[in-house]
Amino acid sequence: MTSDALLDAGGGRGRRPLLRSLLFAPASHERHASKALISRADAAILDLEDSVAMDSKAAARAAVEKLLLGRAEQRPLAFVRINGMATPQAYPDLLAVVRPGLDAIVVPKVESAQQVASLGWLLDQLEQERGVTPGSVAILPIVETARGVAAATEIAAASPRVWTLNFGIGDFAVDTGMRPYTGHPGVAVARTLVVLACRVAGVDAPIDTAHLDLDGSESLAAEAEEARRLGFQGKACIHPDQIAVVLRAFSPTPEEVARARCVVEAFDRAVGLGNASIRVGADFVDYPVAERARRLLELAARAEYEDGRP
Repeated sequence: MTSDALLDAGGGRGRRPLLRSLLFAPASHERHASKALISRADAAILDLEDSVAMDSKAAARAAVEKLLLGRAEQRPLAFVRINGMATPQAYPDLLAVVRPGLDAIVVPKVESAQQVASLGWLLDQLEQERGVTPGSVAILPIVETARGVAAATEIAAASPRVWTLNFGIGDFAVDTGMRPYTGHPGVAVARTLVVLACRVAGVDAPIDTAHLDLDGSESLAAEAEEARRLGFQGKACIHPDQIAVVLRAFSPTPEEVARARCVVEAFDRAVGLGNASIRVGADFVDYPVAERARRLLELAARAEYEDGRP
């Protein structure tokens, strides 16, 4: 069975690259950060926030500057998670990392559209000052509080720089008192609201929260498949070993591709004969079903292209 997460991935503004796997790495740990930037993830997120101790923030910023030096048109993409916009660390973070080679700013604990708009304005100024292509640095807000989820649609629509949203379960669980597992009914509601917010705002399908069990590849695969069914296009990773599992979960299988191709070919033949509702195997196929199949084929082609890039 096909998944709306796969069908809709990449459908937002600007037709940006697929984001199926995003690997977090502490910017203060040079070896981990360097390895993230040569991993098979779609994007590496150099973290200046929770994984960096307060007295190591300045050194971590300097490390990011060094890591971004000379990067251009490389994969994985280079993202940086700054400290929250309400903290005194956010501005020095931006001063240090907005430079050529940066693809996106990841913003934690976003709770209002104004925070995103303010960040967009700052990026306008810093891009101009640093010789960075105007508008090229995207924004990836993390919604991980009750306020953030409630304002998710406004947050996603707050700037043309917004690529998509990332749902964060850890802080959301702390904020709401819910148990931090993705099968929790309340968490499922929050995740669904984030998916709907991205669709309403016209940005790409969102990124799901990281899986915290580093030894649980089976539970990671199950969690990723659940996220795919809910409408997410990818998932955050906190260890390189999680990347392959996540990429598989959010990429069409050969069986799905073969089935979609069969549906499209049969439907096109039927339409040519004046019939827009047919049976393919045990399934009823009309325009919406055929369109879902077309989107899956398009996604499969994009995923193959992305995975073939260096």
